[in-house]
Amino acid sequence: MNPEARRPSGLDPHVLVAEDDLPLANFLQRRLQSESFRVHHVQDGETAAEVLKHNRYHLLILDLNLPKLDGISVLKEVRPKQPRLPILVLTARTQVEDRVMSLDNGADDCLLKPFSFSELMARVRSLMRRSPCLPMARLQVGDLVLDGQEFRVERGGKRVNLSSKEFSLLEFLMRNAHQAVTRAMIMENVWNLPFDSSTNLVDVYVKYVRDKIDTPEFPTRLIRTVRGVGYVLSEN
Repeated sequence: MNPEARRPSGLDPHVLVAEDDLPLANFLQRRLQSESFRVHHVQDGETAAEVLKHNRYHLLILDLNLPKLDGISVLKEVRPKQPRLPILVLTARTQVEDRVMSLDNGADDCLLKPFSFSELMARVRSLMRRSPCLPMARLQVGDLVLDGQEFRVERGGKRVNLSSKEFSLLEFLMRNAHQAVTRAMIMENVWNLPFDSSTNLVDVYVKYVRDKIDTPEFPTRLIRTVRGVGYVLSEN
């Protein structure tokens, strides 16, 4: 396993693979998982676009020749809504124009089939090194530490396991420590979606994170509700 791709279990980078060639998709899923990525596979462009509306990924691997909605159409739909999502396009089309069209519509890189997995991983690592979707800093508030390089959270020296969405939420709160953030700010920065007052998604995820980092064993509660505003993370 390449050391640059290794991540602790439970906080691994989350990849969406949109590929209708099942043998290839299964191969990618196995190999990416062996490199400590969490992989979600879909077989058509319509499902890929729908999944991306409701979930945040660190990387999209997208085949151009997808049924129901082709790869270019997926790019056109997804890129305006998720401008920071790294997207690697896979294509069997040999025409330069197809790769140019992919890049013009928001792909970050293109890889021609057939390809070697080592080349794919080199491109994946390159995309993720420069991706603002990935938290890279080490943040600390009181005895709470978030290590973006290793996707690791500790409180009082004790490991806290978070899902990728919980990790992103905590990172946003820690980057804005000591100042209140609104639910709209959280929704926009963590989910890349406009705030919808009819859903309690933000409150639900804040509770998930609270239940893991503000356990009774710690005398200080770090995440507090600011009435009429939103939330604040602070040790004071």
